[in-house]
Amino acid sequence: MIDPDGNQIGVVPTDKALAAAKDFGLDLVEVSPNAKPPVCKIMDYGRFKYEQTKKQQEAKKKQSTFQVKEIKVRPKTGDHDLGVKLGHIRKFLDKKDKVKVTVMFRGREITLSQAGRELLKRIAESLEDVAVVEQYPKFEGRTMMMILAPKS
Repeated sequence: MIDPDGNQIGVVPTDKALAAAKDFGLDLVEVSPNAKPPVCKIMDYGRFKYEQTKKQQEAKKKQSTFQVKEIKVRPKTGDHDLGVKLGHIRKFLDKKDKVKVTVMFRGREITLSQAGRELLKRIAESLEDVAVVEQYPKFEGRTMMMILAPKS
């Protein structure tokens, strides 16, 4: 058993430990139930739970979150349209989100796989000041995709 000041009292029967906690006007909380013998501490349980939730909230605030945004293009996408898409990608990367760039092939466009690869390479080169390629272009069915992550 441990008293409210943090001093070890020693091995005490449960009824005496509960009586001691009542004398202090606090609760008897089992801190380490798996230890032999189990470790109990005299403390204010409500305050303990409150401080625990506060610590969890602080840890959650410091945790960084990001989303994976997706931009779809076609192998024959024009330069102006590509410029607009690049602007959207830059905006997503500025917000610290990852971007999945997908080239969709429809019908006979599947024969233009090299053009799709070059398009993704061009996108990566034009964004190399703000992004790093996290996953290089790869085929998945009728689509080719790559993932860009913001530079840190």
